[in-house]
Amino acid sequence: MKKKIGFFILTLALGAGCQKDPVTRMIDNSYQPVINAAKFPNPTNLTNPYYLLEVGKVYHLEGQTADGFEVVEEQRSTETKIILGITCVVGKFVAKVDNVIIEQADDWYAQDIDGNLWYFGEYVNNYSLSGVLENHNGSWEAGVDGAKPGIAMPANPTLGMKYREEYYFNNAEDEAEITAVNLDVTTPFGHFTNCIETKNYTALEPTQIEHKIYAPGVGLIKEIEPDNAEILLTSIH
Repeated sequence: MKKKIGFFILTLALGAGCQKDPVTRMIDNSYQPVINAAKFPNPTNLTNPYYLLEVGKVYHLEGQTADGFEVVEEQRSTETKIILGITCVVGKFVAKVDNVIIEQADDWYAQDIDGNLWYFGEYVNNYSLSGVLENHNGSWEAGVDGAKPGIAMPANPTLGMKYREEYYFNNAEDEAEITAVNLDVTTPFGHFTNCIETKNYTALEPTQIEHKIYAPGVGLIKEIEPDNAEILLTSIH
């Protein structure tokens, strides 16, 4: 589950999104991910144990935060989308605060031959807290306007590993670092072993840092927002 839940209200409040003055920042031309068909022989077969997004399952997380009671659900649809010549899985994402939808998105994923799960972009609908569609801020597609794909989950996450999750200059620059491995974690859905933890951050809002915990065979089970509120996996149905 790619989203940074704690950033939703911040994005709504800023209106134009988390963009910075392009004069004061430079495009990272050193980031040049190689994407070709040979690297993605079976891109819709998602087998990365920390991010399965299995067909027919709805992943449900929830928790009380400073903004209200947040509920997040993600499920894989039957749709696909071709990006940069790669067939991507479409993940349907919905986030609510106090039962009001604040974001809906289509997320585009593909797995490479090594087991890395790549993130190729998203189309976002952002809503006000009164339920009115406001904008599509945060939307991007790899190969369009200089946007580049990133890694949603590496094949072999190891302690200290850092990676870009996406790169669309001044619009989408999420990054992650593996900060813990071999964790035991309990949520309302159950007890999990051999979990990993990531620190999730962006140069666009350097003070907004989240932590996420993933369990093998399941995926995201816990998210700690910038205000230390916890969003926990409660069901898969």
